[in-house]
Amino acid sequence: MKKICIVGGDARLKTVKHHLENQNFFVTTLGLYPDDKGDISLSDIVILPVPTTRDNETVFAPLTNRIIPLSEIEDNTRDQLILCCNYNFQNRKCIDYNTLDSYALLNAVPTAEGAIKIAIENTDFTIWQSNILVIGNGRVGKILSNRLKNLGANVTVSARKPKDFAELEALGFNYINTEKLESMYLGYDIIFNTVDFPVLSDCALKNLPAKLLVDLSSKGGFNLSYAKSLGLNAQKAPALPGKTAPKTAGKILAKTVSELIRFYN
Repeated sequence: MKKICIVGGDARLKTVKHHLENQNFFVTTLGLYPDDKGDISLSDIVILPVPTTRDNETVFAPLTNRIIPLSEIEDNTRDQLILCCNYNFQNRKCIDYNTLDSYALLNAVPTAEGAIKIAIENTDFTIWQSNILVIGNGRVGKILSNRLKNLGANVTVSARKPKDFAELEALGFNYINTEKLESMYLGYDIIFNTVDFPVLSDCALKNLPAKLLVDLSSKGGFNLSYAKSLGLNAQKAPALPGKTAPKTAGKILAKTVSELIRFYN
């Protein structure tokens, strides 16, 4: 029987634990429950949270606030399979499940729904007939744009590649080139950013009439503090699945982890 150690994590990892136990895996935890004492060195598989780390030094463990250095994972693994998110352990058997379409595409659904929830709660108008800009046509951008369009919004998507432009035109979306955002008047009611690098400069922020600006990226697509200083309703909203739909997000992660373990076996 494969021994699995879950290290850190939030409610999503609790769902993963129960799912794996129902499949008759032996599962221990470290930093998921108070005073749990899972042993990484005795495991065959180590499962790390979403995200694996927020500071590049310690494992993300919000439910216990335990300090588990990433070096502890490295020091106690050799041949184990490590499943993680947005991180890579050098010279280890490591799979970043966030790079897998089978996980990331499904996980984009609760992200999009969480983003729409933020929009509804922070505006005094409907999504229906609103003019909305979605920056980025990646996994999250595609799902979010589709959901907004289905709610009756006038959606414009910014992208960079001719392939994306053709796809957006075929699907009936307005589109603009992300590289030209600086030179355009962005007269939208709501702007969602899904791109993980700066796309809106301080100068661009000065001219925004938007009632709401939501950054769904990890690293940030604009200067949040400066946007707020201008009086913009600007919000940083990373890791929405774990906040707005932890049960569904946990099931998606559990399915991915189970498939990876089955493949590894």
